[in-house]
Parts: sequence; structure tokens; C-alpha cells
Amino acid sequence: MIIFGIDPGIAVVGYCAMQTEDLECCNLVTWGSIQTEKGQPIARRLFEIHKDLKCLLEEVKPDVVAIEDLYFFKNTKTFVPVLQARGVILMTAEMLDIPVYEYTPLVVKQVLTGYGRASKDEVKDMVCRTLNLSVVPRLDDIIDAAAIAYCHMRHL
Repeated sequence: MIIFGIDPGIAVVGYCAMQTEDLECCNLVTWGSIQTEKGQPIARRLFEIHKDLKCLLEEVKPDVVAIEDLYFFKNTKTFVPVLQARGVILMTAEMLDIPVYEYTPLVVKQVLTGYGRASKDEVKDMVCRTLNLSVVPRLDDIIDAAAIAYCHMRHL
């Protein structure tokens, strides 16, 4: 099974695809980010996310998409654009008939670290250890996407 984890955003969408056979072991397929240009109209940025994500999903052919479910957001200025990006991501997965599973940050952290209020550094450390990464992604969005994909694997 290939799980495609997504951390939604308007400026950066982190993604990580992992393959698992037995729920105890997973192999990294790919990871990266979709980045949109600041200053562009929101419609242009949303279209870029859709277009790039569609290409990725068609290439990777995941069995499922796991995405962060936003239940609380600290920065109200970016809340609506992130929700719009999340909507585009959900729509793109639906267009390609890929089932979507949603997990709150609290659940992802609980599954990965055993503590729902874990820090970014604790999540990063556990992602690197769990996936045996020799190279650490520089963007937190990619780390979060890997954590979301791993969370889904543990929920199977």
C-alpha cells in the first residue's frame, strides 16, 4: 500500500509518500513540497497546487491520501487561504478517486511520539528515527507530511 501524506498550506504544501507491506515497516517513495509564489492572486496559487498535486498523484499512484485536519489555527490571517488550499487538495484527490483520511495534529503527534502536545523538534526527531532518514528535510512541512502518512499507516 502507498500512503501519500499531505501537510496543507497556501505557500508550501508538504508531501511524503511511503509504501508499507506489513504495518510495521515502511519505505520512503518520495517527498518534497509544492510551493506557490507570494504576491500571486489566490486563484493562481490554488490552481498551481491543484496542477502540481494532480501530476504527483498520477505519478506516485497512492492507494490513499492522509491529510492534516485543521481544527484550530493560531494565525487568523492565513487560516482562510490554508482552508482553501486544503479544499483544492481534497478536490484533487476526489477527482482521481483516491480515498482521503484526515488526522488532527494532536492525533498525529500522539501516534508518532506518544504525546499529543509534542514539539516540532520532537516530531522531527521521531520522523527521522522512524523512517531511518540519513538526510533530514529542511522544511517542517515535509516532516509534517511524513508524520501524517506514518500516522495513517499506524491506524490501518
